[in-house]
Amino acid sequence: MRAQLASIGIQTEFGGLHNNHATQMALTSFPDGSYLELIAAQTNPDAAALAKHYWSKQIQTNVGPTAFAVRAPDIKTEVVRLRAAAITVTDPTHSARDRPDGTHIEWESAPVGPEPNGTFFPVLIHDITLRDLRAMPTAKPTNTNFTGIRSVVIVVRDLNAAIARYRKAYSLPAPTQQTDVIFGARLAAFEGTPIMLAAPLNATSWLTKRLATTGEGPCAFILGSKKQPQNPQTKWFGHNVFWFDEAKLGWRLGIQ
Repeated sequence: MRAQLASIGIQTEFGGLHNNHATQMALTSFPDGSYLELIAAQTNPDAAALAKHYWSKQIQTNVGPTAFAVRAPDIKTEVVRLRAAAITVTDPTHSARDRPDGTHIEWESAPVGPEPNGTFFPVLIHDITLRDLRAMPTAKPTNTNFTGIRSVVIVVRDLNAAIARYRKAYSLPAPTQQTDVIFGARLAAFEGTPIMLAAPLNATSWLTKRLATTGEGPCAFILGSKKQPQNPQTKWFGHNVFWFDEAKLGWRLGIQ
């Protein structure tokens, strides 16, 4: 995955092994504090630990975009708020890893919704140690050519049902909608948020196939760019979108 991102000009930093004996990670961070995290099996993982991991299927079948997280300054308060809105939330659990330089970092997270961790709704994450130790291993952004994560594109089976769930959870106004035949989806964007919902246009769409194999969840990410993309392939909600070479990357990553 690191080599694939490097092939399109995005460098990453190795972050170390998770303490679950199953996975390891690398990331590329951006000036706005957001980051793309790459997660794969450890070289010699505990087979049982890997099998029960919430992203085991995605990891072992190399599906690309899998989940996403949002920072919660007060994770306990956010859990209470979501539960008051009748949204399922798991109690926060503790996680940790040691960076290659020996720095120990810790955080807690709470999955939202009944789906696998961070797929339909973002998982809540709160740092116990300093966030920059986790998100910026070298104390500065890995990549400054892009401003950060602009949109998370979530493939859904029923657009209206998905819209209703997001509005219920986060008290959002009605989204703007449009159709992109090239991407193969009906899109819904909630202004002021990174959330972009995408429902397949037909049974032959690549999104329909993805739903059949991995279910609802992120299918693409879009980065903010300091410059307008050259030769954009499409326009979403008034903004040009350029897609990196999927053959090189192995999944869909865009610039806007």
